[in-house]
Amino acid sequence: MTTSSQGRINERTGRTPAELPIPTLADIFAARQIVDRYLKPTPLLYSIALSEQLGFDLYLKCENLQPVGAFKVRGGIYLMSQLEPEYRSAGVVTASTGNHGQSIAYAAREFGVKATIYMPEQANPVKVASMRRLGADIVFHGKDFDESRQRADEDATASGRYFIQSANDDRLVTGVGTYTLEIMQDLPRLDVLLVPVGAGSGVCGGLIAGKGVNPSLAVYGVQAEGAAVVADSWRDRALHQYTSVDTFAEGLATRVAFEYPARIMWDRIDGFVLVSDDEMRAAMLTLMESAWVVAEGAGAAATAAAFKMRAELQGKTVCCVVSGGNVPLSGLRDALAKGMASGAIR
Repeated sequence: MTTSSQGRINERTGRTPAELPIPTLADIFAARQIVDRYLKPTPLLYSIALSEQLGFDLYLKCENLQPVGAFKVRGGIYLMSQLEPEYRSAGVVTASTGNHGQSIAYAAREFGVKATIYMPEQANPVKVASMRRLGADIVFHGKDFDESRQRADEDATASGRYFIQSANDDRLVTGVGTYTLEIMQDLPRLDVLLVPVGAGSGVCGGLIAGKGVNPSLAVYGVQAEGAAVVADSWRDRALHQYTSVDTFAEGLATRVAFEYPARIMWDRIDGFVLVSDDEMRAAMLTLMESAWVVAEGAGAAATAAAFKMRAELQGKTVCCVVSGGNVPLSGLRDALAKGMASGAIR
């Protein structure tokens, strides 16, 4: 473990992540006016079966039903709507394990911007195919997201294109926060919000919008046991980076903590829940069987956390963010084989 050095200056603002403004609730309401022009609200489903099984009212925010199968498209749309003319002309570069890249590819197509996405060499083929269909150029580099990110940064610097950092950008967090406004509109007295955390934009949006509407709302981030860098950084109040991660859930496979979301989380979040790969696989199966919802590993993480926290959540109203549903058939077969064998939740 070492201290992270993600202090890259944002070429748009001339500020480091430590200096970027933190969005307000008003900012997220304004972003929704733009996001709603391009995306329909996603369903908020009440699961009778899971509520009875768990002993509390459980709702599922189905961001897996976005056009790219993940919540991040909200941030992509809002960022691209605010992109300066010189960057719209030059194009954008980013790195992703898949869902962030899909969001940028989708938004870039909507706004006529050329996008290049750097991805790990062993990337999810479903997400790769989606980005190519959306017109993005795909470059494979490195064993994981962070190696891809470093190469994308170098490319953007050399080419003069705008480098979209997947979490160190206030416009991404602002756009993503619109999913929480939709939740709070239907459930203003929500007690607990559980949000999967990779780099952290999703939970940051949840913290600002959710607690902005209902200050008593408890918000918990959910990470994989084998990729807990954000949870560990929050616990220690110091940014960490690890040399590797160990989880099948690529949406959670971040080994470097980002400074900007950390600033938002540290004094606002109520805590973190760590879930195992077996628990996420079992949650994938439970969501399919009990709620007819298809989720990838990261998308099922919040549901896995709800099972893990069931004793302390009794009698509460809880919402799990199903952050993504981009799972290939091989991933479903793996979940069936390993998840059912483990019996982690069933």
